[in-house]
This record gives sequence, C-alpha cells and structure tokens, in this order.
Amino acid sequence: MTADSVLIESIQTGECCETTGCCAPGPVLGMAVESAENLAQLFKAISSPVRVQMLDILSRHAGEVCVCDIEGQFALSQPTISHQLGVLRKAGLVQSEQRGLWAFYFGRPAALEQVRGWLAGLAPEG
Repeated sequence: MTADSVLIESIQTGECCETTGCCAPGPVLGMAVESAENLAQLFKAISSPVRVQMLDILSRHAGEVCVCDIEGQFALSQPTISHQLGVLRKAGLVQSEQRGLWAFYFGRPAALEQVRGWLAGLAPEG
C-alpha cells in the first residue's frame, strides 16, 4: 500500500480526523425528514409554469377567483385546468369553495410563506 492510498483510506474511514484533528466536525442535518418532505411537496406543486401562473392570478386578486375566470386565461381544456388546480389544492397552496355551479379559488398565504421562509434561510447573511 502506498502512502497516498493509506491517506485516502484514513480520510474515507475518518481515522485521519481522530488522530490529527485536521477536519472540522462534519455537516449535520438541520431539517427533519417530515419537514423536508412537506417542503418538497410544495416545490413539486409549483414546478409547473401553469401552476405558477395560477398562483400569480390568485395572489394578485385578494379574495377569491372563479374557476371560470382562471380557465379564460389559459389555452387549456377545462379538465386540465381542474387537474392543475387540484395539484395546488392537494399541496395546500390553494383552497376552493363551491358556489352553485362554480368553484372559487383563493391562495393560502401560510403555505407560500413556508416556501418563502425556507428560501430566505438559504441566502447568506451580510
């Protein structure tokens, strides 16, 4: 075994740190698995340009927006619009209320604030 291979092996096993103290303590997870999974679901829900545009519509109109008004903004079929809104609803980013034949959608600021807060935490301070 060469000196280089001994050094590589000691680094891989962590023995070098124990004997020489050359390395700082390793990284530690700062987020619980459940929190990471919840956040990942939110990011999946906003990973579509159409869903981002839908959130934009809802965020610019305080209160509720009729699904018929949302449909009119896209060159997509009604079932596709319903599916996209369903993804946002399942992720907890929007809620809906049925009024007669129409559903009215509104954003859930708490869920969007969760995404914003996590992203802000990634930015270096200073």
